Amino acid sequence: MTTPQYIPEEFQDELDLPMPGQLNQAEINRRESDVARHQRKIANAEIAIRNFEAQLKQGKLSPKRRLEIQRRLNVTRKTLETAQIDVGRAQNLAYEAKGEYDKLLAGDNRDAFLALKGIFGQYGLDSLAGKIFEYVKQGYGAETIGMLLQDTKEYKERFAANEMRKKAGLPVLSPAEYLSAESAYRQILDSAGMPKGFYDNPADFQRWIAGDVSPAEIKSRVDMAAEAVNKVDPSYRGALFQMYGIGEHEMTAYFLDRKRAEPVLRKQAAAAAIGAAALRRGFGMNVLDFESYASLGITSQEAEAAYGRIADSFEGMLGLAKRYGTTWTQREAEAEVFKPGADNRVWGSENAFEKGKRLKSQERAMFSGGRGSSSQGLSAGYRQT
Repeated sequence: MTTPQYIPEEFQDELDLPMPGQLNQAEINRRESDVARHQRKIANAEIAIRNFEAQLKQGKLSPKRRLEIQRRLNVTRKTLETAQIDVGRAQNLAYEAKGEYDKLLAGDNRDAFLALKGIFGQYGLDSLAGKIFEYVKQGYGAETIGMLLQDTKEYKERFAANEMRKKAGLPVLSPAEYLSAESAYRQILDSAGMPKGFYDNPADFQRWIAGDVSPAEIKSRVDMAAEAVNKVDPSYRGALFQMYGIGEHEMTAYFLDRKRAEPVLRKQAAAAAIGAAALRRGFGMNVLDFESYASLGITSQEAEAAYGRIADSFEGMLGLAKRYGTTWTQREAEAEVFKPGADNRVWGSENAFEKGKRLKSQERAMFSGGRGSSSQGLSAGYRQT
């Protein structure tokens, strides 16, 4: 490393180069087209020069003709020299547009660029390649460039937890220590089968690093979360899996960090609790319906009681519906219980609550009066609750 050099303040904020992942393809195409155009000029000039030289070797040329060919040869050679300079410039601009900065340097400068690019690439900061190139080209030493890069927005965002640690009075971690902590967290979570999108990128680990949470503590949390999942009611776990494909690993993520997982799982968990009550009574699964019931604030206890009532009367209502030339579905039975008196025609062409009420009324009317008792009639196809 060299001794840190003075960097003029006005220079430090001037760099704004294209970064990998943010390359302008139209600009790249334009630059490469320029290279091809100048290469064609070179090729045409070389062909013309060979022709002129061949003509000058002929013995039977008048002095005037020889002079004219020589003049044209000199002009073409000048054109060739200009095209060679232009193609070099165009090629450099193409390398810059593509972020291939190493091809713009040579010797020690190229070595320094590649070394720094490799180091910061390991940090996930390939986007700093353009700035490294400019600093190397300006003649700054590796140590100075490293200091300058640590003051960039990209570097600060990558190691954002260090600023939080500093404010909390904790020592700032070196990049190696920071990356080691992330790697340890990631290995623990991967081993536990955490779902994709849950603590799997550097930004996810900032809070743990900022809080000086050790990998051993994270391992303990994961183990406790997995144990909590094992204690969850099997019907509830089954409903979550059938409705959403949420298995033990996703539930472990929920118990590990409810705040982070909750936006993904909260609605699903509430609906699954209702679905679990339905499954226990032998009813089918309809995710959208269960989510709708969950949005009404139906708790798992209320769902248990509701499906108990639905199960008690469902077979009887099927018999009534068949007798009076209509149908009675699980959705209608659920709507009758979960949304009594409400406009619940989304479950059928008729308000489910009113439809159930009408069927029961028809049955009572048929078996009222002198022939038979209402209890005998109702018991034939419907058990009143």
